[in-house]
Amino acid sequence: MDIRYSTGKEPFKRMTTEELREEFLIQNVFVKDDVSCVYSHVDRIVTMGCMPVDETVNIEKNIDPWKNFGVHYLLERRELGTINIGGDGVAIVDGEEINVNHYDALYVPMGTKEVLFKSKDSKEPAKFYILTAPAHRAYPLTVIPYEKAIHKHLGKLEDSNERTINQYIHPDILDTCQLSMGLTHLEPGSVWNTMPAHTHERRMEVYFYFDIPENQAVFHFMGEPNQTRHIVMHNDEAVINPSWSIHSGCGTTNYTFIWGMVGENRAYDDQDWLKTEDLR
Repeated sequence: MDIRYSTGKEPFKRMTTEELREEFLIQNVFVKDDVSCVYSHVDRIVTMGCMPVDETVNIEKNIDPWKNFGVHYLLERRELGTINIGGDGVAIVDGEEINVNHYDALYVPMGTKEVLFKSKDSKEPAKFYILTAPAHRAYPLTVIPYEKAIHKHLGKLEDSNERTINQYIHPDILDTCQLSMGLTHLEPGSVWNTMPAHTHERRMEVYFYFDIPENQAVFHFMGEPNQTRHIVMHNDEAVINPSWSIHSGCGTTNYTFIWGMVGENRAYDDQDWLKTEDLR
């Protein structure tokens, strides 16, 4: 398990490209029949990826719960959310099999002892993008099919930001302790996300970019509004954004990304908006 420690505003200003990538960029999210795991001390969020191809994979495959978390099993004091961006798959949660098909999401509560993932077709494997965060109580195990998500079509092509925000693990759909997750898809010809930019001091956020063609990229902007930096993102890569940082992106083509937030509240609109002309 890769462990990342918190970086404050002042050190951030002096970081090189290599240091920024080492601290905030998450690569190799999906590995065949394996689980990737990055633990961030920013609100203690854990970013994971699981791509079962020929095997049924336990999410604790590369985790020692006691050594890494001081618990007997991963979700003893944590909740988990996942969105499947690959082929149709199955989650086995404490022995219960649950279909989690393409673009479906699943919320797994605190106290769940075992979570396994498998694909329905090894030729089109499932790709479970996973976030887990500390929790204080157990809410119901819930599958959120794509059709049951809240779909908000926003922006316009003239501003290069026509997009659909798909809210899955969201206060208007289900209760969680602190985890929220959703998926935003940009239409062809649109390249900007989360612009005008905002911060939310009360929550951190992880972005996971995918559906980026091999010869394209997304420039992810982060940092204080008057001290912005960028990280070049390629397909199936994630980036950690502290609460003091903006989080915005511009691609060389349209793309899709999953956003996940944890922190003091789950108020989706609790955002401190910034004027684009004030960014530096």
